[in-house]
This record gives sequence, C-alpha cells and structure tokens, in this order.
Amino acid sequence: MAPTLLAKLIIFTAFFLLQVWASESAAARTSLMADRHQQWMAEVGRTYKDATNMAPRFKIFKANAAFIDAFNAAGNRSYTLAINEFADLTNEEFLSTRTGLDMGSHSHRNSSSSFMYADVADAPASVDWRTKGAVTDVKNQGHCRSCWAFSAVAATEGINQLTTRDLVSLSEQELIDCDNTQSLGCRGGYPDKAFQYIADNNGLSPDSDYIYEATDGSCSPERATSRAGKISGYENVPANDEAALMKAVANQPVSVVIDAGGAGFRFHNSGVFTGECGTEMNHAVTVVGYGESSDGIKYWLVKNSWGTGWGEDGYVRIQRESGNVEGLCGIAKWASYPVA
Repeated sequence: MAPTLLAKLIIFTAFFLLQVWASESAAARTSLMADRHQQWMAEVGRTYKDATNMAPRFKIFKANAAFIDAFNAAGNRSYTLAINEFADLTNEEFLSTRTGLDMGSHSHRNSSSSFMYADVADAPASVDWRTKGAVTDVKNQGHCRSCWAFSAVAATEGINQLTTRDLVSLSEQELIDCDNTQSLGCRGGYPDKAFQYIADNNGLSPDSDYIYEATDGSCSPERATSRAGKISGYENVPANDEAALMKAVANQPVSVVIDAGGAGFRFHNSGVFTGECGTEMNHAVTVVGYGESSDGIKYWLVKNSWGTGWGEDGYVRIQRESGNVEGLCGIAKWASYPVA
C-alpha cells in the first residue's frame, strides 16, 4: 500500500529534523574542538601567523585528537595516549624534525665483535639507573634532528658516573658542531660515531660550558673549557639479541635505535608501550633500565629526548620479549655502549 500524504509528511519532517540535529551536533563538536585547540595552544605556547596559517593546523589537530580519543576509549591496550605539543603536526612532519638517525651511512656495523658482557650470568630481575644516580634530567632536542647525540651523551653520562661517581650533564651541542666528519649535525647522525668522537677527543664539555642551541653551529674549542665523560671507545651489543641487551643494561645505560614512526608512539602517555611499529630505524634513544609492570608485562626503560611533556615524564617503557626477533620497534637491532 502506498504511503498516505500524512505518512509522507511525517517521514519528511523526521528526516528534516534529523538533518538539522546532525548539523547542529557537528557544529557543536567543531566548536568544542576549537575550544580544545585554543586551550592546547595556550598550554604549549603555540601561535600562528594568522587564521590562514592556523586553519590547516587546526585540521591536523582535530584528526590527531580524534585518533587519541578513539584509542583511549577502546580501553583495550596496556598504554594510553595523550595530546601533547606535537598534536598539530602530521606524522611525516614530526619525524622530519624530531628524530635524526642517519641510517643511510650506516648499513654495516664498524666496530669489533667483542662484547664484554657476554659471560654475565647474574643479571638482576630489574634495573633502573636513575635510582643509582647515573641518569641526568630528560632533555629536549627541539627541532634539530640530533637524537643520535642525545642517545650517545646519555649513555656516556651513565658510564662516566659509574666510573667517577660524578654525574655530569654533557654537551650534545659539541657533538653537533664538532663531529662534522662523522655526522651531519641537525641533519642526522649515529650514536656509535659519536662515541668514537668522544673517545678521540678526550671526552666532552659539560653542557653548562657548551650550551645546547638546537641548530648547526661552528665548532668552538674556546667553549670547551673543561672535559668530562672520557671513554676509551665503544662496543656493540650482539644484534637481535634481547638477552644480550639485558646483560649490557644490567651494567650500564645503553644507546639503542628504534622505529618511532607510529602515531601511537608519538602521543605516548603512560603504561607499557606494546604498539604497532616496524624496524625502519629512525630514532636513537637510551635504555636506562628494565623490569616488569604490575600487570606482568616485561619492559625496557627508555630515556627519550623530546622533553618531559612526552610519555612518562620523558620516558617510555617499551615491551621486552615481545616475540619479535629484533625486539619491539627494533630496539635490539643496533645497540651500543661506551667503554670507560
């Protein structure tokens, strides 16, 4: 039976009201997101030249916020995400400024095959070098692709403290400016090349003498008024061997490289990271411990160089023994450490 005129009118009215409601709801959501964006801008100190410049950034912010909200609402992972200072960047933009591993010139490992911790048989169940006084405060590489320098420096600060009992914050800027035969400064580099520079140059300056500027500069020996963090060289951890990595970390902080390309990693907030990531190595960090979470997930304790507003006050716990031969995010693929 064909619908009556009244029935058609009711259907049309209902459809019209539904469209109005949907439009109003979308407008309300956009307004709420705009308020959220403004609040975020105030919190992180973000400004834009004008409305034309802000519009595409707001669009990216909305997409990232929706991804984070949906992830957390699902509630089915061991970690959470949060909006941070990177929320108005695409993943490609973020990786192009906040990582810095120069894998192009590092297709082969170039140090000896010696591994001084091969015979370690009594590694403790958990280690946190922060509690031993061997880890400086979390630093921030800014828009310079200098993660390689921060990773090497953190490992060197650690072995220096273990050797001398004196924790000295060392200069990443000296590596950026002066290690120009081995690295590309703010265009990328590799931690083991940085270790070689430190060994060849009788250590590094304290960063209070050679202050970090997050940009490429000319090497300035006059700023290097004192030397600390002296090492004799470095060794590599056997590749793709988390047991070997554990032996090394049980004895000192270790430089590692990872794939930080997943959006979930960029917005990490808390919990043990078990997320999707590959082994396209693009970022260098420092393992400063390991342990097991209260819910039974084994992890690596990793110091990053994205400031304290990221992750767990600048740190991330990355799942250990994930079943990947290279370790989650490739963490066991290219590990190295300085030798006192």
